Amino acid sequence: MTMILHCFGESGNAYKAALTLALSGADWTPAYVDFFNGGARTPEFIEMNIMGEVPVLIDGDIVLTQSGVIQDYISSKTGKLGGKSAAERREILRWIFFDNHKVSGVAGGIRYMMNFLPEDKRNADVIAFQAGRLKAALKIVEAQLDNTKWLAASDITIADIAVAGYLFYPEPFTFDRKDYPNIDRWMDAIAAQPGWKAPYDLLPGSPADRA
Repeated sequence: MTMILHCFGESGNAYKAALTLALSGADWTPAYVDFFNGGARTPEFIEMNIMGEVPVLIDGDIVLTQSGVIQDYISSKTGKLGGKSAAERREILRWIFFDNHKVSGVAGGIRYMMNFLPEDKRNADVIAFQAGRLKAALKIVEAQLDNTKWLAASDITIADIAVAGYLFYPEPFTFDRKDYPNIDRWMDAIAAQPGWKAPYDLLPGSPADRA
């Protein structure tokens, strides 16, 4: 049965779920959510996900929300991208939780404020504060990758996809991969995986559609 991912291209969390589907070779199709015109706030969507957020993955009778949960489900279902032992699985979860709190949870807000909010509502002080938090988190990722090829295991896992998800977006959000040589090398290795696509090539919806 084909899994359905409710998503839109600008969402880094949707991209993490979609990239996990793509790199695992899962059978899936995207369902576009018109987020910027209230598509995640309709009664029908709220009934599907009370949080009013994408991504939402539908697999038969199973309805899953939150990118980390979806990634874990896909990995478990396909037997791919999940490590080779219980210890690796714990390490994978450690980096996914780190990403959700320290990387994606910060990068997503900066990117939204810098690119999708009206200019008169962009708070330079907030952006600068969050940029400092993101830089500190990425220094940790850079240090980890000084010692290992991948974040959590001997091969690529959903942890790598989670932490790298927002970093592949082209809009400015105070991140320049040239400042992080290990992250730059690691992102190239992720992009070299069979099935990899950039966010706006993998998912429906992009800023160009709303221009």
